[in-house]
Amino acid sequence: MHFSIPETEVCSGENGSTYVAYNIHVNGVLHCRVRYSQLLGLHEQLKKEYGNNVVPAFPPKKLFTLTPAEVEQRREQLEKYMQAVRQDPMLGASETFNSFLRKAQQETQQIPTEEVHLDIYLSNRQKVKVNILTSDQTEDVLEAVASKLDLPDDLVGYFSLFLIREGKDGGCTFVRKMQEFELPFVSVTSLRNPEYRIVLRKSYWDSAYDNDVMDNRVGLNLLYAQTVSDIERGWILVNKEQHRQLKSLQEKGSKKEFIRLAQTLKYFGYIKFDPCITDFPEKGCHVIVSAGNNELNFHVKLPNDQIKEGSFKVTRMRCWRVTSSQVPVVNGTANSGTSGKSDIKLELAFEYLMSKDRLQWVTVTSPQAIMMSICLQSMVDELMVKKSGGSIKKMLKKRHNGSLRRSDSQQAVKSPPLLDSPDSNREPVVKLSSKLTSVTLRGISTSNSANDISGNNIHGNYAFEGIGDDDL
Repeated sequence: MHFSIPETEVCSGENGSTYVAYNIHVNGVLHCRVRYSQLLGLHEQLKKEYGNNVVPAFPPKKLFTLTPAEVEQRREQLEKYMQAVRQDPMLGASETFNSFLRKAQQETQQIPTEEVHLDIYLSNRQKVKVNILTSDQTEDVLEAVASKLDLPDDLVGYFSLFLIREGKDGGCTFVRKMQEFELPFVSVTSLRNPEYRIVLRKSYWDSAYDNDVMDNRVGLNLLYAQTVSDIERGWILVNKEQHRQLKSLQEKGSKKEFIRLAQTLKYFGYIKFDPCITDFPEKGCHVIVSAGNNELNFHVKLPNDQIKEGSFKVTRMRCWRVTSSQVPVVNGTANSGTSGKSDIKLELAFEYLMSKDRLQWVTVTSPQAIMMSICLQSMVDELMVKKSGGSIKKMLKKRHNGSLRRSDSQQAVKSPPLLDSPDSNREPVVKLSSKLTSVTLRGISTSNSANDISGNNIHGNYAFEGIGDDDL
């Protein structure tokens, strides 16, 4: 997640006095509005729990009213402080930090704690209405959905809640995985846009774990609905013969066999992102990125309209980072030479081992850059568990059982925070396997409207072949 404080506001206090509020944004969207004194209180609590040596330095108090220049300086310092806390594996996952953000989010949106109905959608657009509190965090809501569906406790950790935006054309844009520092009801309500909704999907990548889920009737139905939906969206490639086989299994009600056949198809289990821009193999190329099978798959349209495909294995990425920059906007268009309102430009950059002794940075410019980074980190988490001989089932169960419930104490065991490095000066985290393979781009037939880089035309009648061998 990318934390920023791009702006401040002068607000009125209860006694008529004024104070400066700092607007904390997550992924470019306002999350909460807080005072300096509130952040100072958070800092003091973190120091009390973790010590001065762990907690980053905090901007000092001032004796007199701040000048505009000093307010701007403090804004920058507080932004760096929030980013440093979030990036620290211990502080960023702490209940102290996350509960502070949840409370601040609720106060900012002025939503009282009360019982409400919240619609959670399945992959097939079926709606599940759950009764929750407005103050319930993500794990609380996930448990409420699981209970409503009668999903066993030991399978809850295999699923997560995702915030998506569904367009009028039926297209689905993944915004983010719901995090431990937010209140789902407040998050989706504050957007004030019916296109945003919360969806339940599986949260793992290795299809071998489908077997654990399919042994349960509810788990099987959830996987089946997701598989059918991904095929209908064109996220999974299906030729005519495969389509005939799938339709036959569907008519027979053979859900397990349907999923097992789908597992053999190209892009099963992938998440497809919206069209964006990359500098590989050359600058300014339009690309559709998909994440799955421990890789980022690129479907690139070159400047000469040639279409090529390539896969970047996560085990060959030495490191990656997400950076943000503000792009001034004038009359709805970006203009780097004009001051005024700004949009956030997000980039995912990863250093890739193209061949022996040759590393190269590859950059993707996309509003979904952070979601791509989340996907990469979760792939690495699974690979590390598998390589160490551990069980992802135990990891998921530990994550689920370690989450907070309403009646629990304030401390909870949390999974490690997701990798993000919004500060371009920050040294990226190294993630590299000892066994690596190369990536190449292979030309693809441009028939059947394949020149069109839009998401609706990626799944033509031609078939794709995997590029590169499995690394682990």
